[in-house]
Amino acid sequence: MPKTNLTIELLQAEASKFAVNESSHDEPSLFGVTDGKAVGTYLEHKFQNYLHEKYEFVEGSSAKGIDLPELGVDLKVTSIKQPQSSCPFKSARQKIYGLGYAVLVFVYEKADDASQKSARLNIHHTIFVEKHRTGDFQTTSGLRKIIKNNGNQDDIMAFFEERLLPVEEIQALKMAEEVLQNPPEIGYLTISNALQWRLQYSRIIQAAGKVEGINRVY
Repeated sequence: MPKTNLTIELLQAEASKFAVNESSHDEPSLFGVTDGKAVGTYLEHKFQNYLHEKYEFVEGSSAKGIDLPELGVDLKVTSIKQPQSSCPFKSARQKIYGLGYAVLVFVYEKADDASQKSARLNIHHTIFVEKHRTGDFQTTSGLRKIIKNNGNQDDIMAFFEERLLPVEEIQALKMAEEVLQNPPEIGYLTISNALQWRLQYSRIIQAAGKVEGINRVY
């Protein structure tokens, strides 16, 4: 039988089922593993293999940058102890107008069972953040306040400086003009400056199901 093409709706429905199944699955290979990256790789690959059983889709590569390029979705796996992950830095614009793609976030708690020499990943939250909600909360809400307050280009430039936005002056001027003409949607990630962006997810966990564009999948 031909496989169905994967869609955003099907992806969210399958992520919910996968989270239920994974939360009751014992995994000996993860026993004693403390490296969050290894756990994340395990869960991402397992979820993609699970999807491949039913659906047609193109899997991303490091060159393409995100896990599901045709759908414009990246998979993120993070521990509930410190819900965060890194992502490639493209430009300072991502803080204002979002990452450029949606993210599907699995938030897990790992429990080791010494008697069984096995581990279990209890998935506490599975959240789908639509592309227009992937900007930085403080940056986007701050810019919207400035505009509401009749702010001008100078005010926005000063705000960029205060926020230590990693951007050169000419580019900052262009972005300030763009912000005045096209105010950003409020994003719900916390994006920290680094060589790679560090994305923090506490706010999306709180906002899931309450804010348009942040869907509580599980």
